[in-house]
Amino acid sequence: MSEGLRILTAWWAEPDTVWITRYVQTGGYKGLRKALTMTPQEVIDEVKASGLRGRGGAGFPTGVKWSFVPQDTGKPTYLVANFDESEPGTYNNRELVERDPHQFLEGVIIASYAVQCHTAFIYNRGEFLFPGRVLERAIAEAYDSGFLGKDILKSGYRLDVVLHKGAGAYICGEETALLSSLEGYRGQPRLRPPFPAVEGLYASPTAINNVETLCNVPHILVNGAAWFAGIGTEKSPGTKIFSVSGKVNLPGNFEAPMGTPARVVIEEMAGGVLDGKRLKAWTPGGSSTPFLTEEHLDVGLDFESIAEAGSLLGTGALMVTDERDCMVRVCQRLLQFYAHESCGKCTPCREGTWWVTRMLARIEEGFGRPEDLPLLGEIGDNILFKAFCALADGAVSPITSTLKYFRDEYEEHVRLGRCPFTEPPMPRLRPVREAPAEPSRPEPVGIPLSEILQ
Repeated sequence: MSEGLRILTAWWAEPDTVWITRYVQTGGYKGLRKALTMTPQEVIDEVKASGLRGRGGAGFPTGVKWSFVPQDTGKPTYLVANFDESEPGTYNNRELVERDPHQFLEGVIIASYAVQCHTAFIYNRGEFLFPGRVLERAIAEAYDSGFLGKDILKSGYRLDVVLHKGAGAYICGEETALLSSLEGYRGQPRLRPPFPAVEGLYASPTAINNVETLCNVPHILVNGAAWFAGIGTEKSPGTKIFSVSGKVNLPGNFEAPMGTPARVVIEEMAGGVLDGKRLKAWTPGGSSTPFLTEEHLDVGLDFESIAEAGSLLGTGALMVTDERDCMVRVCQRLLQFYAHESCGKCTPCREGTWWVTRMLARIEEGFGRPEDLPLLGEIGDNILFKAFCALADGAVSPITSTLKYFRDEYEEHVRLGRCPFTEPPMPRLRPVREAPAEPSRPEPVGIPLSEILQ
């Protein structure tokens, strides 16, 4: 962990902060106490003024999202915390919950108060067994200490928190698929509109937020909107926890102000590329965001700068590859994940991801054809923006970005008939051939009608 600015990770070095007594001693639940002296609208306005944006990938302003939740509809209002962290390379939410669960719970309670709901759900990823146990214990402590249940801190506000364990489907990280899973249905995305804020869980108004987003809320209430807005960049304020993995010396989670150059995070915080090798490619926001290269290392890690560079900030997961890595193989592994995790609802995603996965495997194994490269791009174009959710779009990102920056590696696989990065080199598996010419059509043979009728 870097010695830079720490807000969400300030107490990670203190193992006792998983307990509510230690959390309160270090200033925990002060944000909730302050929020309960304000009206729900004042809490929303404070978060709006801070400029906090969702940390789950889309970057939508949190306060604006809460303001969309209607009141007095005659239906109950719900808050859902999305802890279905399944994006490859992303693990900041897990560590936030494991090390400081009450910071997260405090954010859940404040957000619930702001949208005036009395039941909040935490959707826990199926594989997160230990974080789930940590949350169960923290929720029980919060009830025992008067931070959950009836008449919280003698304010008259009541809230119950339900921990729901998923079954490990990546698609349930998409908010409408998550709601379907919560309701007991198959996890598949829904058509929008209506949006969850208006008609979400059980067809009722629902606010959905990411774990890291909610962890920021108590600090905004304690320190003020202006304090938070003064960190990071003007349009992307605050800090972000970046999950760095792959070919680096010190993989892990690192908190830094928004706008920090990727070079600082990779070289200074994560210790640089492994074995002193040269960086080849990296993702700014997990496997579903387009790869960037060494020439992009000085780009600031914020929503606007990364978008200008041709990618997305996403979850802030930096997956690093070096000069020894085969980008065709990397792309094939990622597409294999997306093909496996497709829910099957949309044909372009269901069929297209498996088609591309098989093509990439064939190229990697030495059976690629010259016509495969333009076909890969064509299939990607026919998947993009043609599905209910962004899973299909995320699956296309590795294809388009590796073809853009590393097309020569694809061509080398086809030319050699093997992977050039395999040591020792694999033997040539087939003779190299050019793309087949357009087959000539035979002349039609005429058959007299009298013969047909006989």
